[in-house]
Amino acid sequence: MKAGLSRIDTAICVLIVASVLVAVLETEPTIFDAHKGLFRAAELVFATAFLIEYVVRFWSVGARAPSPWRVRARWVVSPPALIDLAAIVPGLMFLGGTPAFGLRLFRIVRILRIARLGRFTRAFGFLSEAIRSRQYELYLTFIAALIFLLLAATVMYLVEGRVQPSRFGSIPRALWWATVTLTTIGYGDVTPATTLGRAVAGVTAFVGIGLVAAPTGILAAAFSEAAHRQRNGSEN
Repeated sequence: MKAGLSRIDTAICVLIVASVLVAVLETEPTIFDAHKGLFRAAELVFATAFLIEYVVRFWSVGARAPSPWRVRARWVVSPPALIDLAAIVPGLMFLGGTPAFGLRLFRIVRILRIARLGRFTRAFGFLSEAIRSRQYELYLTFIAALIFLLLAATVMYLVEGRVQPSRFGSIPRALWWATVTLTTIGYGDVTPATTLGRAVAGVTAFVGIGLVAAPTGILAAAFSEAAHRQRNGSEN
């Protein structure tokens, strides 16, 4: 978390983490059914606290501006404010009662409250700065991965299409195999049956290791540079 984080910000961070933990535990029926009242009380506390924080931020953002309501209107549609609002509305809907699918959806949205921690942590700042500083390299790596993904699927369609038409009978079908192989996941549900197909699979797996490692190295270097600049800035 940021240096000099106030007690209020610390309390908000604790509430965010606690609310996400509660939303996760609610998805287990044996826990939720046994403690419905406790979960609803906790959600009432979270929703009320986040609502108060939202109102305070809304009012204070334009308190010293020449045109306060214009500033507040711009703030309402800003990404941080929309994230704040998303932390409140699902909780109120949950308290009011919703259909089964809607309740499941609101639970998922409430878990996204964790994104609000971004404004309180330096790590998120490093991440955004690292991505911006290396966006061109990351873009090239992404394009290279897409090109090789299509090439691998095309080759496997030509090699294995007649042998396993249900799995490699078209390029779209072969794309699933190419995706899990290139990302080195390798579920094993779709595998080549011919010797040539296995050779192609081996090459794809090796290339996948490099393509996965490339953005990792790019971001690691960018993180290091961002942290170095941050330290130098704080020292100066």
